[in-house]
Amino acid sequence: MEYGTSLNQLSRLDDRVALIVGGAGHIGRVAADGLAEMGATIVIADISLERSTEVAGDLQSRHGVQTLAIEVDLENEASVKELPKTVMKKFGRIDNLIHLAAIVDPELGGWTCKFEDQTPDQWRRGLEINLTSAFLLAQGCIDPLRKSGHGSILLFGSTYGIVGPDWSIYEGTEMGNAAGYAASKGGIIQLTRWLATTLAPLVRVNSLSPGGVYRNHLDSFHNAYSNRTPLKRMATEDDYKGAVAFLASDLSSYVTGHNLVVDGGWTSW
Repeated sequence: MEYGTSLNQLSRLDDRVALIVGGAGHIGRVAADGLAEMGATIVIADISLERSTEVAGDLQSRHGVQTLAIEVDLENEASVKELPKTVMKKFGRIDNLIHLAAIVDPELGGWTCKFEDQTPDQWRRGLEINLTSAFLLAQGCIDPLRKSGHGSILLFGSTYGIVGPDWSIYEGTEMGNAAGYAASKGGIIQLTRWLATTLAPLVRVNSLSPGGVYRNHLDSFHNAYSNRTPLKRMATEDDYKGAVAFLASDLSSYVTGHNLVVDGGWTSW
């Protein structure tokens, strides 16, 4: 009697190299920890070499896997294009490309100000870091991904790439949501579909759209967000660990072109 391949076998990433762009961030390092636990060699690429080195060292100590830390500037085309070459020189393969880096408000100086005050430069920088870098990295990784036998690209979208913002949850705060962020994340979701049909059958391409993650927000925002969410809470980083593991491994070997929404039901209304 046949029962198919075991879940343990499907989930293993031994002998595979995962390039995680934004891997030193909050969600990035948790996602990297999950893939390291599954046996993958982990490359942490981020704007801060110090943070990347710290995360890579921790993962090596925790899981006994090979790691590499690389500094990358996603606004610099040459830096982005050099990243896959550096990984190939070190390991000779790339099996997973995971892009979850995104520019945040402090780096843009009031990016979440009123729409009429958002500048073209802020708009362009958001698109460059969130969307254009994903396009360039997919191009740069395509040859090793095609040769992998398990090639997979995972791009991070957002609920705000799917629906418009509910401005009522921001009342009484200085928080907001920038047009450039929403446009870039909507672009990521459509780029996912385009790449999925273009790179098939050798490379799977999916996106993951997270909801809001609690990071010591003001009580008023936290309560408003939680009350609007069917599961009545904001996310933690751990809420995305399993989703990344699923989409990066053979657990999802027949899944491509999909945008997995992990938002506590936010977009279900």
